[in-house]
Amino acid sequence: MHRYRVEPGEDAQIAARDTKDLQGFQGNKSAGKVAMKALNSQLEELQELLYAEGKHKVLIVLQAMDTGGKDGTIRHVFDGTNPQGVKVASFKKPTAEELAHDYLWRVHDNAPATGQIAIFNRSHYEDVLIVRVHDLVPEHRWRPRYEHINAFEKLLAEEGTTILKFFLHISKQEQKERLQARLDEAEKTWKFSKGDLAERKLWDTYIQAYEEALTQTSTEWAPWYVIPADRKWYRNLAISTIIVDTLERLGMEYPEPEEGLAEIVIE
Repeated sequence: MHRYRVEPGEDAQIAARDTKDLQGFQGNKSAGKVAMKALNSQLEELQELLYAEGKHKVLIVLQAMDTGGKDGTIRHVFDGTNPQGVKVASFKKPTAEELAHDYLWRVHDNAPATGQIAIFNRSHYEDVLIVRVHDLVPEHRWRPRYEHINAFEKLLAEEGTTILKFFLHISKQEQKERLQARLDEAEKTWKFSKGDLAERKLWDTYIQAYEEALTQTSTEWAPWYVIPADRKWYRNLAISTIIVDTLERLGMEYPEPEEGLAEIVIE
């Protein structure tokens, strides 16, 4: 899965990456689902260990174009984990109170506590993406934010947070099919908004903004991964593999039990 990582100083080259890549898995969808079941079990155990040990914090950042699959990723990758130790924060249009503070104020408040996994469904990166594409703030304000974000994430990392950032990379054709499915399938119609079509017209502008954001902010302490996401099963498999591998490298252990427990008899 290392092929999907954007190394510090490397051009992200999103447009040149294959959204259907399967090189990281020599198998088909059925085999992928079997592997995914095993990864779910591993992640469930590792998350419980993370919570019990109470020494580490984990932040997962998910970004994508519309229909990219952020909700589905959360649902499938974290299936079986304990909600007590996992929280999801969704960053929508800022409220009046949030706009009265700096743009990282609401983000920092949702960073993970010790023993916790926090998942950002969209994130602070909206403040160098949507604000740029829609010209909501002038360039002299959003451009320095790359440096702000790197410093903010370094602060979190130095305070014990392991950070993984995933861009769910779908093709424009795949987005078209997913939007059409929302129109055609009654149970999905509620997801469709006419505004999605206006955003789709800005596809190239968004890709350009994403490419610069990932290039400027993929660091040793907070790397970006560009995940092929046209095939949902492979997207889930790739992200789960990276998360499990990262948690295993933390070398976590369950705390030592209190002394004298062996003599206790429950009557």
